[in-house]
Amino acid sequence: MRVNSQSAYVLHHRDYSESSLVLEAFAIHHGRIGLLAKGARRPKSPWRGLLEPFRPLLLSWTGRGELAILTGAELERDASIVEGRQVFSGFYLNELLMRLLHRHDPHENLFAAYRRALFALSQGADDETVLRVFERDLLRELGYGLVLDREVSTESPLEAEAVYDYLPEHGPRRLAQPDAACEGVRISGASLLALAHDSLDGVDTRREVKTLMRATLARHLGDRPLNSRRLYQSIVAARLRNNERDSRS
Repeated sequence: MRVNSQSAYVLHHRDYSESSLVLEAFAIHHGRIGLLAKGARRPKSPWRGLLEPFRPLLLSWTGRGELAILTGAELERDASIVEGRQVFSGFYLNELLMRLLHRHDPHENLFAAYRRALFALSQGADDETVLRVFERDLLRELGYGLVLDREVSTESPLEAEAVYDYLPEHGPRRLAQPDAACEGVRISGASLLALAHDSLDGVDTRREVKTLMRATLARHLGDRPLNSRRLYQSIVAARLRNNERDSRS
């Protein structure tokens, strides 16, 4: 099979032999794919420095199976740079795609959502909102979409002032009393409606939605922790230690 000039992003790469790279890529019409980029690490390779995450690329390849052979790569268009703290958010998105997508399973709507998320991060958008919206879209594309418009047992529209017990495998059930015991995740109707409308304003809303998304994703990610999350936490911890050291000096 030969594929030419497919819109794609590199999710991850690793060295292979002395001069090549193995890529994990996300292509618009082919989903997650594995590619061998022969000679990509050579000083005179036209691909050297190009096959990096977050860059919109046009990739060409040939072959079938788990690892096809890259035959062409170029920038699809100029793109704003994802940098600073947003890089960690980008790596988190990439790891979610690598962990949850099957090989050669196209998700064109998810590809568009990923592209929107990267653009928003590059423009300095609130990363918490960007991540939660992408997580929502990812779950929907995988067939595990959240119920964000109604109470599941009565089919009544969600009420912003109400408090719900959200069971990830079912949806939100209204609590008779706000402080009643929960089987799932306690969350306000206002927070669920905010997630539905991409508007996560307020500390409490972001905290509640983050708790809900972590509980829901955990059912599909399994017990193995996310490397991107551990990396970010370790860097934050190191900065705190440095700040404490500086304050004592």
